[in-house]
Amino acid sequence: MARRSRRTHSSAFKAKVAIAAIKGDKTIAELSVQFDVHPNQISTWRTQLLDGAQGVFGGPPAEGAEPAVDIKEMHAKIGQLTLENDFLSGALTKAGLLSAKK
Repeated sequence: MARRSRRTHSSAFKAKVAIAAIKGDKTIAELSVQFDVHPNQISTWRTQLLDGAQGVFGGPPAEGAEPAVDIKEMHAKIGQLTLENDFLSGALTKAGLLSAKK
């Protein structure tokens, strides 16, 4: 059996399949055959739709939502770590514990 390459589905298609699963007119197995998608994927999309439905009506964001990343803070951390690495590599080279070759 040949393996199928990874497919990407549009959000509209995912919503259509998930809504069909929520309606319950057909079983997950029947929907799987109809839309040519694995049953586990349909169940996942259904769960995501039910979990995210609160956000559609302006509810508070989910507790698991991560806050936006502060780019300036991340750049400062990268600079700090780079400085520490340079310092430690210099100190280890002087102590003879690190070869000068890179």
